[in-house]
Formats: sequence, C-alpha cells, structure tokens
Amino acid sequence: MSFEIIIPFLKPIASLLLDQTISEIMVNPDGSVWTEKDGRIQCCLDIQFDDGALLTGLEVIANRFGKKLDADSPILNLRLPDGSRMAALIPPLVNPHPLMTIRKFTSRNFTMHDLIERRMLTEAQAKTLAEAVQHGDNLLISGATSSGKTTLANVLADFIPENDRILILEDVAELYIRKPHVISAETQLDTHKSLVGFADLLKAALRHRPDRIIVGEIRGPEARVFLDALNTGHRGSLTTIHANSAEDALRRLAQLALRGSGGVSLRDVEEECRRSIDAVAHVVHRDGWRHLTEIRRPAAE
Repeated sequence: MSFEIIIPFLKPIASLLLDQTISEIMVNPDGSVWTEKDGRIQCCLDIQFDDGALLTGLEVIANRFGKKLDADSPILNLRLPDGSRMAALIPPLVNPHPLMTIRKFTSRNFTMHDLIERRMLTEAQAKTLAEAVQHGDNLLISGATSSGKTTLANVLADFIPENDRILILEDVAELYIRKPHVISAETQLDTHKSLVGFADLLKAALRHRPDRIIVGEIRGPEARVFLDALNTGHRGSLTTIHANSAEDALRRLAQLALRGSGGVSLRDVEEECRRSIDAVAHVVHRDGWRHLTEIRRPAAE
C-alpha cells in the first residue's frame, strides 16, 4: 500500500500504515492508538502523538484532498490514493483531541475461495449467493459495523457478467469492483463544493443506463429512490445496510424508505421491500470471526 502522501503528517503511526497485516488504525480522543489485525483489536502503548500534532496533520491532509476541516466543519471523510478510507472528528465534536480511523482494506483482493478458507461462509452459501448474482437477483447485505459487509459485496460483484454496466454509488469509495464497465460516483457532503447527497446522486445516475446498481450503504432517504429503481426494472442490484438480522434489515430498509414515501403506511413499504429484495445475507463479527449467519429470501416466505 502507498501512504506516502499522509505519512509526513502522521509520523507516529507510519509503521502501522506500512504494515500490510493491519486492517484498521484507530486514534482515540484520549490519545490512545489501537489497531485491528486478523480480527483482533489491541492497544499500541508505545505510540502517541504530541499535543496538537494530530489536529494539525489532519487539517493539512484535508486541505490536500480539497476538503474542509475546522471548528465549523469538524467531520472528515476521504478516500486515500490506494483506496483506503480515512475518517476523523475534531473538537468540539470530540475532546480533548481528534478521533481518527483509517481502514486499509487489506481484504479488497479477496476471492470467494479466500472467504471460504477463512470460514466467512460455506461452499453451499457461496454457491447460493454467486448464483443469485449471476441470475440478477437484488441482494441486501446486512450486519453491524466491521462485520464484513463491504468485503462480501466486493467478492459477490465478481460474479456479475462481464458486459454489464455497473454503477457504484458511495459516500466514500470503498468498493473495488474488478469488472471492465464500472462507473463510480461519490457524494459531496463535506467539501467546498455544492452538496450532493445519496438521493440526489442516485437520481442523477439512473439517467446513465446502468445494468447493475451498487449502493455502498443505505442509510437515509436514498432508500426510497433505490426501491423505485428496483421497481422500474433495475435487476441485479446490490447494497448494504446496518442491521442486527436479515429480518431487521428489511424492516430498517422500509423505515428509511418510508421517509420519502408520501404518506404510505409502513406495512405497505415493508411489503414493497419484500417484493423488491430477492435475498438478504446477514454477516456478523464475533470473537475475531466474521461469518455469514443467514440467507433469507423474503418473497419465498
């Protein structure tokens, strides 16, 4: 991985950035530094930033990427050149020091075989999901933070036919789709430019003839636009959502879509979700083990 552009401003964690076995680096507001490696989180007791150094470094990095980071705009989300993700909060949102997390996506080149070897899913589960993608089913991947949703989405995208035009929409680019006809777009919510949210971006993107729509994560009013897209012939779509189970994922999708559904009842929107989503794959992360716990087909129930 290449982190040369940020290492000069984050020198205390330079060795962590260069360590390819570390998947996540977390610096807490109390100054403590934590890492995730092989699914295990541990504290780096011998690493710390000088007072004010992390804040100064983040401000410079934000500026280099055309972002704004100050007391009036205290939230930073950006994609580094190698595809890794950096997120930060600064005072007054957190105190006394900034909160920073860097996700390095060490799993972005995983294949289905890799996931089976790591016991993330069984061969039978892998076959079921791969066939669903090939057949053009609409898939919803659910789970908690850091449960493996993005990793699974990346791998499943390998089974999309080569000639399909794939449109990827994310707030910060995390997905790495290895296909020839891919268009990736990002929201603009924390820059000096005009604000463009997920719903706006999705509406605009639908005019560009996508065969497959992949939304990095459904979390707001874009849920309504996404469902409308599924109901107007966009098959083989894929997205992720934070939820505690497959059933909870459908309920949450309905609740988010309800906000833009113009007085329709929650029950009707839930039924619409069950008709629109062909399969829900739920993943969990327990004791360092990320794995698929259920595949649910709402329409078959």
